[in-house]
Amino acid sequence: MFQALAFIWEYVVQTVGLFIAFIAAAIFIYLTLRKSHSRWMTIALVAAFLGISIFFYVPNGLPSFQYPFSTTYYGPSSTGPVLPLSHVWDFFTHFNQFEQVADISHDPNDVLPPITRTMVATDTVDITAKEVISQIAPGVYFNFWTFDGTVPGPMIRVMQGDTVVVTLHNDKTSLHPHSIDFHAVIGPGGGAPVLQTMPGESATLTFKALHPGIFVYHCASPDAANHMAHGMYGLIVVEPPGGLPKVDKEYYLMQGEFYTAGALGRQGLQIDDPQAMLDGNPQYIVFNGRVGSWPGYKMQANVGQTVRIFVGNGGVNLISSFHVIGEVLDRVYDEGSLTSQPVTNVQTTLVPPGGATAVEFTFKEPGNYTFVDHALARMDRGAWGILHATGTPDTSIYNGVVKPMAGH
Repeated sequence: MFQALAFIWEYVVQTVGLFIAFIAAAIFIYLTLRKSHSRWMTIALVAAFLGISIFFYVPNGLPSFQYPFSTTYYGPSSTGPVLPLSHVWDFFTHFNQFEQVADISHDPNDVLPPITRTMVATDTVDITAKEVISQIAPGVYFNFWTFDGTVPGPMIRVMQGDTVVVTLHNDKTSLHPHSIDFHAVIGPGGGAPVLQTMPGESATLTFKALHPGIFVYHCASPDAANHMAHGMYGLIVVEPPGGLPKVDKEYYLMQGEFYTAGALGRQGLQIDDPQAMLDGNPQYIVFNGRVGSWPGYKMQANVGQTVRIFVGNGGVNLISSFHVIGEVLDRVYDEGSLTSQPVTNVQTTLVPPGGATAVEFTFKEPGNYTFVDHALARMDRGAWGILHATGTPDTSIYNGVVKPMAGH
């Protein structure tokens, strides 16, 4: 409990400070009104008091843990996305059991190698659902729900026709049931009813990978959107027989949204905001789970090398407009299809929530290449990263004096 208090101390101090200011303002208005007999002054002061209160409290997150108190929703979940008070109590009383992860981001270089075999096989996959504490942005903490402790979860790679045996372990420290819906699975719920697992338990699903493509998987325990908005998603790549064309480098990215009660950048532990999720207004939009992790990962390639990026969108609401600044995408595997002819020479490609694609291009010039969601205001919420290319410049392609970029 004391450890949890350390995470929310700044929130508590800010809330108490605002509350003291609120009371002081109320006392000031009361004393003023006692000396005033003007009805209009009374109305004006009360309106100003309420307006200032809303201005200060609402953007910083109301000190409420069951939010929203009254919400209409029509999903199949009986509880919907609201945060019950009992869950808040369980969270704080069990806070010390959560692992505190220094970096929640799945390393984009962590990609399973291409499949070279030609015969079908049985693939065994073990995944652990685990709820952890980590940072979305520097100093901003969140209770992530993860597959294998990262966002996104591990990229799974199999061949069309393979039999896949998936075992989901729900870590005993979890407070919620979890499951997996594989978009590559043919069967009710994409396997989620079989893999529905309580904390401390395990479940196993066997399925045949019938369709090639790049598919999203995600938790589908009620409320599914709420679980995904905590980080529970990943990609499974089902390669066609013969595999994919050879490239020099592969990367793995997934865009996601996080909905916090506190304003963008507010320090300390942030609770999720179900109403913001229902309204589709995320505070953070990021690649691979958090803001600002990309330079440290050193996503590097050399001039002349061809790279392939598997790009997914964990959503839960926004379409991603994936773009690499300074490059044209030579090939795009539209909608994640690996059997259709790739679309060529593309500037920006759309990746819907719960969808995926792969893009390929060859570096011709050295330098930093920023990838973004080209709804560019989202960069300021965290939706960007950097690819670094090294090599010898070709002045016939790109030539000029490079100036520092500052301002607009």
